[in-house]
Amino acid sequence: MKHPHDWFTEGRFGLFIHFGLYSLLGRHEWVMTNERTPPEEYERLAEFFDPDRFDAPALARAARRAGMRYAVLTAKHHEGFALYGTELSDYNSVAACGRDLVREFVEAFRAEGLRVGLYYSLLDWHHADFTIDYHHPLRDLPDARERNDVRDMARYREYLHGQVRELLTRYGTIDYLFYDFSYVEPRDGWDGKGPDDWDSVGLLDLTRALQPGIVVNDRLWIPADVVTPEQYQPDEPMRRDGVEVPWEACQTLNGSWGYDRENLGYKSPDLLIRMLVDTVSKNGNLLLNVGPDGRGGIAPRDTASLKAIGDWMALHERAIVGAGAAGLTAPSGTALTRNGDRLYLHLFTWPFGHVHLRGLAGKVRFARLLDDGAEIRTSEISPDQQAWNTELGGQPAGTLTLHLPTVRPEVAVPVIELFLEPDGSTHDHAEPNEVRTS
Repeated sequence: MKHPHDWFTEGRFGLFIHFGLYSLLGRHEWVMTNERTPPEEYERLAEFFDPDRFDAPALARAARRAGMRYAVLTAKHHEGFALYGTELSDYNSVAACGRDLVREFVEAFRAEGLRVGLYYSLLDWHHADFTIDYHHPLRDLPDARERNDVRDMARYREYLHGQVRELLTRYGTIDYLFYDFSYVEPRDGWDGKGPDDWDSVGLLDLTRALQPGIVVNDRLWIPADVVTPEQYQPDEPMRRDGVEVPWEACQTLNGSWGYDRENLGYKSPDLLIRMLVDTVSKNGNLLLNVGPDGRGGIAPRDTASLKAIGDWMALHERAIVGAGAAGLTAPSGTALTRNGDRLYLHLFTWPFGHVHLRGLAGKVRFARLLDDGAEIRTSEISPDQQAWNTELGGQPAGTLTLHLPTVRPEVAVPVIELFLEPDGSTHDHAEPNEVRTS
């Protein structure tokens, strides 16, 4: 029986979109607090917010071509500006430019058959009742602590819950709600913020009551559906109390979430593909971010990265979508994923001659390169060969050897598809697999 959240773990790959007033400045999504900009000065940007190049249908097509299965848009980031027509504040895109970007996003991505998610920040540096803390842009003012005397987090909490109610009742089915920030530690004499400030329990109950099938991440600082490591790759499948849990690596193209025009530290497409493979091989999802510029356009380099990933996914999608951990130790320089009765060996480096897979002898019916379907010849080490083979520094009995062509496939990451025997029996082994050259 399928679980309502199965789409998430089967999809494996999503698009994150960070867009807001900060995009007009082109200096990172935290520019308001990094530059200590007072809310009344920062909010002037709304007058110039005119995202004439924000093209939700084009974004949806690009995500689909990249092999993505869902997307998440920042409905409201820490700056407090909403990308929809909230009735609780005039600080929003409809008031600024007459456009409900959340609606445009939801409708366009649904039309492409993609699941839709919304990001909502628990922080709000614009709201008059959100108390100043060490992240707040007003933290360095001489009277900053005195200003908190007239701020009321209970009123802000009501506002927060009200905006979430709007987002979950206006746009039909929302598949994923990505809350952000969860916990602000006490620091430098400032009080912290946590689940009580957000009423995390009540907010999660409200979210699930309004959207019963929704996926919710872990950033309310209470257990939910998905663990979301940010800007790092876990070493193994993630667990809570010893039990494996769904997780999603949130990653950027260049280290910035919002548009940052002078940040040129881009990850190469082949690195992004290896990150995707690495994530899926550990039963995780990858949520890869783009930050539209001040007019809502996508930078050419971002577009090129998505296209390159899409070119690879067009040939190798079955090794990612619907796939997961193989339950085997991958040879050095490779990763393994499994999708049903097929095992996928992703070759991050191209070995010369052979790849040896211990314990897989007698378990594989056929092997081929996934990009062009060309057969890979295999051989096995039988028990009567073990003694002399081991003495020569070779592989033990039970080893399946793949005989690779000399010419490397012209794809970012070559993949070998292994058709398993019908019983599908594979298991991990005490001795690690190895890549050996000859």
